[in-house]
Order: sequence, then C-alpha cells, then structure tokens
Amino acid sequence: MALVAGAVVALVVVVLVAGIASKPNDASIATDRLGPDQGEQVDAYLERARATLGETGEPRYALVSFATELTPEAAVEVAGNVRISQVLHRVPIARVQTRLVVIDVPDSSAAVLESAKSAASQLLSTSARDDRGTRVDRVSGARLAQGCACVVGLTVRGTTQQLTELAQRAGVRAVEALPADAVFGRFAVAPLLPEQTDVVGPGPDDGEIPPA
Repeated sequence: MALVAGAVVALVVVVLVAGIASKPNDASIATDRLGPDQGEQVDAYLERARATLGETGEPRYALVSFATELTPEAAVEVAGNVRISQVLHRVPIARVQTRLVVIDVPDSSAAVLESAKSAASQLLSTSARDDRGTRVDRVSGARLAQGCACVVGLTVRGTTQQLTELAQRAGVRAVEALPADAVFGRFAVAPLLPEQTDVVGPGPDDGEIPPA
C-alpha cells in the first residue's frame, strides 16, 4: 500500500508540474489585427473601420488604407500632423501578385521618405517562394528604389479627432483604429488594397513580369 500511495503522489506531482509548465502566457495568447479579412465584403469592412473611430480620450494606433498607391512624399502630406509609425509598400503590377513590405519608422518625415529604399533592400535580401517570385521581387525592388508611387497604407497613432479628420481627407479610403491599450509590435496590418473593390482576396497572378 505504501508503494501504491507513493506512486499516486508522484503522479499527482508530475501532472501539476506539467500543467504549470504548459500554461500559456496570457500576454501572448491574442494578437490584434488591422485590416480586412480574406473573403470579407469591402463595403462591410469600410463600415467596420468607421465604427472603430468612436470617442476616446487616448491616442490610438490605426491603419490608413489609400484609394490609390502614393509616393512617400504624398503619403506624408496626407498624414499631416498625425504620427506615422509604419509605411506599407506594395508595388502594383497588372495581374501579378507582389509582396507587401511593412517598414517601421521613427517620428520623422525623412524616415518615411527613406522607407521605400528600406523596403527595396528588404525585398532583395529575403528569399521568394520560387523563381517567379524572385523575378517579381527584383522588379519591385528596382521600382521602390526609384521612389515609385507604391505606398498602399500607413500605420499611424493619433487622437480620435485626428483619426476622424484623416479619414475624411482626399485619397484616404479607410481608417481603422485599435483599442487604446494596443501595444506597438503586437498587432498585424494588412491594408485594403486599391484594386479590392468588391470582396477582399488575392488577385490574379498570371500576368507577364516586366523587366526590372
């Protein structure tokens, strides 16, 4: 009996230790996300984004999606006095899927203007999925380095008033805000792309890749 009791106690201890070791870290369970979901109706997302701009007294992070691709200079002008935290670059090529590149920037207009070069460097220094992807990245990198109109969105931080005013500016298609307690670096961003007009989803990828 003593041996059985000892075995039971040992088993309980093992289960308790395993339970403690496998307990998830609450801080890393959930990750916020900004942007439309795959398969979501564009009109539904636009309405959902507008609903996030309710009154609050604290600054919040928000995703700005543009109606068309902008140069970094134009993106800075549209943002005005709203703090830009990330610049979202994606080179438009007809019927060709290109990669979204998100560049973190300090509170500096110069950093936003230089972000295209950083995006080009990032594309050209990471491996694509296949030979076609490599050629697409080469073209995208070359165009970004030349300062193309390839900014599809921004991550910004501002007050409700600032974000509401930004949403009403020409060229801005949507502004979606996170709760005030969202932490930078703990949320993903995926902008509503200019060519997405009905349902959110990947476009065709059967077009010819132009020379770099």
